[in-house]
Amino acid sequence: MANVVIVGSQWGDEGKAKIVDLLSRNADYIVRYQGGSNAGHTVNAGGKKYKFHLIPSGILNPGTICMVGPGTVIDPKVILREMNELKDQGVDISNLQISAAAHVTMPYHLLIDQAQEEARGSKKIGTTCRGIGPTYADKSSRSGLRMCEFVDPDALLEKLKVLIPEKNIILDRLYGLEPLDIDKVFREYIEYGKQLAPFVFDTAAIVWEANKARQNILFEGAQGTLLDLDHGTYPYVTSSNPVSGGACVGSGVGPNFIDRVIGVAKAYTTRVGEGPFPTEVKGSSAKILRAEGTAWEEIGTTTGRARRVGWFDAVLMRYAIRVNGMDCLALTKLDVLDDLEELYVCTAYKDIRTGEVYKDLPAKSNFLKYVEPILERIEPWRDQVENSADATEISQLPEGALNYVRYLERVLEIPITIVSVGPAREQTIILEDPIHGPRRVLETAI
Repeated sequence: MANVVIVGSQWGDEGKAKIVDLLSRNADYIVRYQGGSNAGHTVNAGGKKYKFHLIPSGILNPGTICMVGPGTVIDPKVILREMNELKDQGVDISNLQISAAAHVTMPYHLLIDQAQEEARGSKKIGTTCRGIGPTYADKSSRSGLRMCEFVDPDALLEKLKVLIPEKNIILDRLYGLEPLDIDKVFREYIEYGKQLAPFVFDTAAIVWEANKARQNILFEGAQGTLLDLDHGTYPYVTSSNPVSGGACVGSGVGPNFIDRVIGVAKAYTTRVGEGPFPTEVKGSSAKILRAEGTAWEEIGTTTGRARRVGWFDAVLMRYAIRVNGMDCLALTKLDVLDDLEELYVCTAYKDIRTGEVYKDLPAKSNFLKYVEPILERIEPWRDQVENSADATEISQLPEGALNYVRYLERVLEIPITIVSVGPAREQTIILEDPIHGPRRVLETAI
């Protein structure tokens, strides 16, 4: 299989979990390399729906070791709840491993996150309020709590005696909130530590040995490229690096480990929360794209918020391809476009201040606030007899849907190797082996 990174190409929610689940059947190890309980991944398999926040999506494959890497941040309550829910659904979690170097999200992180977002008022950034930003902030300021300390009662108490008084000053004086009690927090969280201790390992060392043994490793990101702390639409971003380069830092491996990068993108665009969205649409088209009441319903897995929807944005996608060094693309939710009367793709931006046209995203402050999309109309396939969701082979797609996939390949100049036409595992069309397949354009492959 080789060592492969699966990365979101848009603002997250692209369907990465389905692609990870699909490819994990040939993986020996899966490493989730960044993010925390702010992530929401859904897999539909065997007639059941499984929701993940911290546990890698490949846990449904019993032969695969699933790691939560050192670049993640762990909310003990969330991961334990997730573990118990999976066990209740009959999933074996004995192959789960959590990095001893991963940082821990504590109750003061959630309180500060929520208070900070509320204090922003009209300038909210759309955080999930799951404490992720404050956890990464503590990590960067060298005052964080790691899993190796969390599962050691003496080390945990020693850290809490230093950290909680500092956080109480912020909670009380800055936000007017009740201070936390050290003993109460310790008594609650020491129990979580006891439950998690058997799952804590030096995961980076294990991955090193796995690579030496030529085992296959799949690196799973959360969120998406445009939410990357360094390369996303700052400040409306997450607090870590979902891009492919983050897989090395967040897993504890060198760049020579990575053989291939697979991007995942919807056949249209969505984002949750605040921030610029050049191709956002309203009205009837938005309602269809949101697919309300269907298996593809556009509701955030973690937040429960309705996702904003818009046309496919080739400008941002070309940027994501460049930033991640993508080798190929998995295109998801093609079937959602079946009922559209109008269909467009954004091929460039026009700066409304200067009239200048951009086909690539420039590094300019607040640039996306001042652009309007240049849209190219694509012939929809609503009136064609075939439905995308019924296709099991590429030749069975409606002609219009097939032309749309061809068009995106030409515009993006990258092979599309997987097309997803529904949420279930079997609703997936493999155009070529996304791991070892030769580069090609779609026209010559059909």
